Amino acid sequence: MRDPYEVLGVPRNASAAAIKSAYRKLAKKHHPDSNNNDPKAAARFAEINTANEILGDEDKRKQFDRGEIDAEGKPRFTGFPGGGSRGRAGPGGFESYTFRSGGGGSGGFGGGAFEDILNSMFAGGGARGGRAGGGAGPFEFDTGGGAGGVGLDLDLNVSMTVSLEEAVQGAEKRVRLPNGKELNVKVPKGVTSGQQIRLKGQGETAPGHPPGDLLITINIASHPHFKVDGNDLRLELPITLYEAVLGAKVRVPTLTGAVELSIPKNTSSGRIFRLKAKGLPKAGATTGDLFVTTRIVLPDGNDAELEALMRKWKDGRPYNPRNDVG
Repeated sequence: MRDPYEVLGVPRNASAAAIKSAYRKLAKKHHPDSNNNDPKAAARFAEINTANEILGDEDKRKQFDRGEIDAEGKPRFTGFPGGGSRGRAGPGGFESYTFRSGGGGSGGFGGGAFEDILNSMFAGGGARGGRAGGGAGPFEFDTGGGAGGVGLDLDLNVSMTVSLEEAVQGAEKRVRLPNGKELNVKVPKGVTSGQQIRLKGQGETAPGHPPGDLLITINIASHPHFKVDGNDLRLELPITLYEAVLGAKVRVPTLTGAVELSIPKNTSSGRIFRLKAKGLPKAGATTGDLFVTTRIVLPDGNDAELEALMRKWKDGRPYNPRNDVG
C-alpha cells in the first residue's frame, strides 16, 4: 500500500477540505462503474478509499503521521506485548528482550543453560528449562497462555476495504498479508462494515503449534453518490430548473442498475422520492429502500434570457416561500 498522501496527491500539510476534495475527484474518476473495461479500476478505487479512511479521519491521520499505524491503518509492530521487561534496540535496529526467571533472585538466568531455555520456549506447551541458581524456581513458558506464562497468539489480523457494490453483490478480492503472502478471498453477499471473515490455518506458524487463523475485518468504502442509512440508501439527485417546473422522466442510479423516475410538475428542491427495495439487503429481513432527494441546479454562468424571465415573473407573480419561517 502506497503512502496515502501520495495516493490522494496532496501534501502532508494539506487541509481537511483539500483532502476531501482530492478524494471526491479521484473516487469519481476511478469508480469501477465508470471504468468497466479497466480490470485495475477496482484496485485503484479501493486504494483511494483506504487512503481517505486514514487522512479523512483526524485521529487516524495523526496516528499515521506519528508512525503509529501504517498505510493500511494497521498498528505498526512495537515489540512483544505483555509482561517481562520491554525490548531495547540493539545493533542494526533489532530489539533485544530480557526474560526473567520464575523465582526471585537477581533477574539473571542463573545456572540453567541458554539452550534449555530455548527448548522450553519451543518444545511445546508447559515445557520447562533448567533451574535458576541459588535455589530459584524453574524457568517456565506456558505457550497455552496460562497464568504467569507467555501465550502464543498465532492469529493474523488484517483489514480489507470493499466498495458498496462489492459488499452488496459479493466479490473475490486479493489480500496481501504482512509477510508478503497474497490470498484470494471471497467476500460474501451482504457483508457489513466491521464484519470479520476467518480463514482457518492461514495465520502465523510456530514450531510445535498448529497454525493460527487469518481474521479479515471488512471496511466498506464511502460511496461518491450513495449514503448508507441502516438498510436504506440516500441519494441527492440534481435536476434542471425546467425539469422541476415542467416535470420530466430522469434516470436514477441504483446498486443494481439505473431506473427511470418521474419528476412531477412544480417539484421543489428537497422533495424526497422513495424507491422501494433499492437499498441494502439484510439476512432474514426485507431489502431497504433508496430515498432520492431532488436538488435544482441552475445553468453555469449568466443567462440574460433567464434573468429577464425571472424579473418578469417576480414583478407579475411574486411569492414568499419563507412565510412560515418567520
